[in-house]
Amino acid sequence: MRAVAVLTLTGVLSQLVGFLFRILLTRQAGAEILGLYQLILPLYSVLASLTAVGLYTAVSNLSARYQALGNLRAIHQLRGAALRLFYLLAVLPCAALLIFSDAASVYILGDARTRLGLMLLVPCLLLTGTENLHKHYFYGTGRVYPAAFTELLEQVLRAGAILALLFILQPDTPERAVGTIVLGMACSELISALLQLVLFRLCLGPPQALPGPGQSRGTITRACVQIALPLGAAALLGNLLSSANAILIPRLLVQGGMEQSEAVSAYGVTFGMTLPMLLLPTAFLSALGLVLTPKLSEYAALGRREEIRRQVRRSVGASNLILIPALSLLSVLGGAIGAALYKEPRVGAHLPLLALGVLFSCWESLFIWVLTGLNRQTAAAAVSLICDGVQLVLTCVLVSRMGMGGYALSFTLSTLLGAVLSFLLAARETGLKLPFFSWFAAPVLAACLGSSCGELMETVLLGGGLSPLAAASIAMVFGLLLYLAALQAMGVGQQKTS
Repeated sequence: MRAVAVLTLTGVLSQLVGFLFRILLTRQAGAEILGLYQLILPLYSVLASLTAVGLYTAVSNLSARYQALGNLRAIHQLRGAALRLFYLLAVLPCAALLIFSDAASVYILGDARTRLGLMLLVPCLLLTGTENLHKHYFYGTGRVYPAAFTELLEQVLRAGAILALLFILQPDTPERAVGTIVLGMACSELISALLQLVLFRLCLGPPQALPGPGQSRGTITRACVQIALPLGAAALLGNLLSSANAILIPRLLVQGGMEQSEAVSAYGVTFGMTLPMLLLPTAFLSALGLVLTPKLSEYAALGRREEIRRQVRRSVGASNLILIPALSLLSVLGGAIGAALYKEPRVGAHLPLLALGVLFSCWESLFIWVLTGLNRQTAAAAVSLICDGVQLVLTCVLVSRMGMGGYALSFTLSTLLGAVLSFLLAARETGLKLPFFSWFAAPVLAACLGSSCGELMETVLLGGGLSPLAAASIAMVFGLLLYLAALQAMGVGQQKTS
């Protein structure tokens, strides 16, 4: 449980650092620059899934296996084999990105001003892969403290490096501004990669002194490939669909009548400001997933189906008690908070619909983790791919007609589909019945009371002369207190979470 608390705390702090960084970046660079930066990130995700995502899981799983067997020498060999495979896989995509960066910026991303940022993604990708391969050794062997510390440090370094470079270099064009942001990312990744390397050597010890017989290079390489290949292929296909969805949005907005700069700016507001703000309450989910999946795998191996159902009920119920009120309050008060912090009035556009989509996506993630823990990875991957495909189709149909509201609708409908499909599959595997009152009715009713009264409180405070940020913040606290009181009145706080 201590490891869960550490991962949750660092996850929350990392989200807060990222949120503050986006506020400062928006004020320093503007919504359009943020939109261009957000535009290159989907391509970065595709390259990462093509080269390293499956290898991360291979390093984590095999490190745990070799440590259990006392074969620490094999862990050192595993690290070397994973790095060789990563660089081998990265050579062609990185070379192609450098050579064809101009064509990629124009024909794939639809904006030539992303070219410099794309070229600078190459060192960033190589350093990130090196860092994460070492980091997943720590996750696999249960040493979460070094990984958690460096994860938080990396966020701070990235924010500091990017903001410092923007201030020092003062880029005079959007292309140079985006290039400066990616250069700051690369600088922070360099420090993180070196730190992970040092921590790996310190924790594992000198190679010549490690116990265990080791493994042949061919055996370790085959083991890595067997784990990484199917996972990497699924991640690549999923990232291709989600990246196509994101990259198409500015083009569809232009087709709908917007100017290119206005379309990129609107894209930056939604993906760089509104969604990150809505994702703040979800910071604990990654830690929950890291713990829930292996625990369910253990119960499944022992045939303890009632323990599986109990664990799922507790995890989803506790998540809903946090997510539903937080997203409900943000949907009515987040516009004022975002406008005050980002100095951008468009942050409040489509907030209720986007908040609902974030909630559905959290449910989808929870049940996909359940399926993964029950060794139903194929079903989990199929749900993700189906929903990504549905969202891509809906985006193409709706965005050119409805603007960013069309994206919000496509996002919400596709994540609702994912939540329903993943729950039905998880319920079939576990025999779980839907606990409607504790999961939905109680938190939704209490959240409606809290958010409606919070919105009323905000109106009263604004009429009394308070600033929008102060009024929304006080109303947020007031709404949360009412939510907790309503839960207590319904007896939810007195029930066992199991």
